Amino acid sequence: MRHGRLLFALSLVLTCAAKSEAQLGADSALASRIAALEAEVTALRQSASSPMPAVCCPLPPVAKPSFPTARLSGLVQTDAGWAHQTAANIASVGDIQDGADFRRARLAAIGNVADNVAYMVEFDFGLPGRPSFMDVWLDVQNLGWFGQVKIGNYRQPIGLDGLTSVKELTFIERSLPFAFLPFRQIGVMTYGAAEDLGVTWALSGFRFPTDVFGGQVGDNGGYGLASRLTGLVLEGADGSALHLGGAYNFIDPANDAVQYLAQPEFFLSETGGALVPPGVPSTVPPFVDTGVIATNSVNLFGAEMAGTSGPLHAQAELIYAVVDRIGGSTVAFSGVSAQAGWILTGEHRPYNRKNGVLGRVVPANNFGAGGGAWEVAARWSMLDLNSADVRGGQLNTTTLGLNWYLNQFTKLQFNYIHAFLDDPANVGSDADLIAARAHFDF
Repeated sequence: MRHGRLLFALSLVLTCAAKSEAQLGADSALASRIAALEAEVTALRQSASSPMPAVCCPLPPVAKPSFPTARLSGLVQTDAGWAHQTAANIASVGDIQDGADFRRARLAAIGNVADNVAYMVEFDFGLPGRPSFMDVWLDVQNLGWFGQVKIGNYRQPIGLDGLTSVKELTFIERSLPFAFLPFRQIGVMTYGAAEDLGVTWALSGFRFPTDVFGGQVGDNGGYGLASRLTGLVLEGADGSALHLGGAYNFIDPANDAVQYLAQPEFFLSETGGALVPPGVPSTVPPFVDTGVIATNSVNLFGAEMAGTSGPLHAQAELIYAVVDRIGGSTVAFSGVSAQAGWILTGEHRPYNRKNGVLGRVVPANNFGAGGGAWEVAARWSMLDLNSADVRGGQLNTTTLGLNWYLNQFTKLQFNYIHAFLDDPANVGSDADLIAARAHFDF
């Protein structure tokens, strides 16, 4: 019995000793792992504090663009028109002929000659003096407070309709107040846009008048100043926008004379005609005309408003011309227009924050993949060229339009224009005009 108890005690002691030895071994292994981790952390800290080793293989240099760059652009507008006049209207302005013509046929090269110097060289082959200068300029960019500086022949910064590209007009022609604009002249302009704020500004000095080749010669006067400021006063998350703007233009004409004239928004006076038999007019005659006015200077004031929301867009503008006559009293003329369009297929006409105008309609589905985009529009315009003893007449027009956008670059346009003329003899007369256009640009 005593031997059995002795053996049990001895076995218990040996078991405890074995467990203690295993525990010591485990503790020793754990201590070794901790020591190894501490050594690794120390090495990483030393590596982070030491300079990075040189890369064995340098990265290839970034390729710089090769200048000059060039991109071809252009547009073609093929028009046809029909007219119906009352007898009184024919007696007042002449017999308007039906016809067809290329309203515009333009080619342009656009590009850069350096990182911060752009250019455009554009000619039109559908105007008198063909080919005629259109936008021919260089543009120096990134000039800090000066924004960008444009030098050459360009559109002067006045008139909402005038500054909207002909590629993006809702109607076939610009509205009647366009008759007052100096439009393209040779000069220097500083301009810019704070697109995040929705603000644009422009200040231009130019020679006046400029011919179809961008030239102007004359010692006596021949200068102009144009300015425009616009702001996006309301903007919605859905792309809706409300735009307000104003413009001022001063002109001292080189020939000490100005003349304002216009016809309904149909084959405007700058359109050239083809060879026609003697006595047959090749263009639509002016309905209102001040005749030549001996002029010291002209002040133009412009106010504009535009908005877009969903498929609806609208705009309106007023141009007021104050003419300081030589040897006569100051006279004032005015023009106003208002228009609205509804895109039946639901597309949205965007707001162009860079230029302060409404932008291009882009169909959701091109013709072929769908039906393209369809739009209906209406416009009223008025031009009053009566003031004091200048009796140029007053013209009112209403226009209904239907546009089919086959794709982003192609559209067919149809306009019905009703013109009511109060001529210089205070004789009222009417004319109905139908115009159609096939347009594509690239």
